[in-house]
Amino acid sequence: MFIHNRYLRYLALVGVLIVIASAALYRAIPNNAPDVIFSTIAGKKIALQYLYGKPVIVTFWATDCASCIKEIPHLIELYQQYHPQGLEIIAVAMSYDPPNHVIDMTKALQIPYHVALDMQAENAHAFGDISLTPTTFLIAPDGTIALQKTGLFDLNEMKAQLSTFIKG
Repeated sequence: MFIHNRYLRYLALVGVLIVIASAALYRAIPNNAPDVIFSTIAGKKIALQYLYGKPVIVTFWATDCASCIKEIPHLIELYQQYHPQGLEIIAVAMSYDPPNHVIDMTKALQIPYHVALDMQAENAHAFGDISLTPTTFLIAPDGTIALQKTGLFDLNEMKAQLSTFIKG
């Protein structure tokens, strides 16, 4: 009986630890995009709420992130293909990324979409304490988060999702 009770207490403790560990690893991703303002490297302020009505890709990246750099041509392709139909893209540089690196890379890669600095990590915090790059969100025209991907996103999947928001 003593061993059985001890075993049950052990299982209960393991269960509690699993719940705690799961909660610690889980980052709450909001259903609706947060009410944020992006500050671009061009000095422009963009309130996300004013972009509602069109699809928006928000991607968190860093200049020293190989996967982020690999993803940029896909973002440029998406922008060129879908921006005439309303798509907006905002690439948010992580707070630790030196602004001059962000500006230099933006120019070198001829990035046509908005690039924002997040010096105080306010945007990263608002989107669920983003710390891994790239992390990309597709925001539907109604302001809901339609897709969230940490790591390289699948270009075909992104195009399929965008096609549900963009007609023509």
